[in-house]
Amino acid sequence: MKILVADDDPQLVRALRITLAAHGYTVVAAPDGAAAIALAAKEHPDVVMVDLGMPRLDGMRVIEALRGWTDAPIIVVSGRTGSADKVDALDAGADDYVTKPFQIDELLARLRALGRRAASSVSDPLVAFGDVEIDLATKTVRRGGQPVHLTPTEWRMLEFLARNPGSLVTRQTLLKEIWGTDQVSDSGYLRLYMSQLRKKLEVSPSMPVHLLTEQGMGYRLVLDG
Repeated sequence: MKILVADDDPQLVRALRITLAAHGYTVVAAPDGAAAIALAAKEHPDVVMVDLGMPRLDGMRVIEALRGWTDAPIIVVSGRTGSADKVDALDAGADDYVTKPFQIDELLARLRALGRRAASSVSDPLVAFGDVEIDLATKTVRRGGQPVHLTPTEWRMLEFLARNPGSLVTRQTLLKEIWGTDQVSDSGYLRLYMSQLRKKLEVSPSMPVHLLTEQGMGYRLVLDG
């Protein structure tokens, strides 16, 4: 898998080159936003890692530019820890967000999840975790081989998470997908529907391992729990 690393910190880029290459990844690097866009068009990477604070064009502009023509997963790796920065990046089109400094094991796990998402998004309508199987084509859910009844809103929420496995989905994105507008305020509706989904699909709803909450940001469907 080819990864584009867009970051103006040469020491970090050098460390990522060595570490990622040791795990079988091919790495191409860009020192600024404009170079990142040009290199993405030339190399067609499988995953893009982008810092927000880069010269020439910042990371937000890079994300927006890439989303104009590619569906390649984008993971932000940034020193900005504020929830507003994270939500803005995710709403702009990023698939995940890791704050610096980070543990390399966590970064590798996020990359594997994004790689699986990219591979599974081609044509496979089946998404499975634990003893649950979601058929996106027929809009059905089975647990332990038995059908699970979901309300229309529960299905829309689960379907969007299932179409983006491993990726963080913001609350605002879910509100727009479910109710058709980004102006609806979350007055606990998402928490309620997520609670209902956990009761129907998780082994231990109070200690979920697949339908996870990212505090202050949104939700993530983890297939390997």
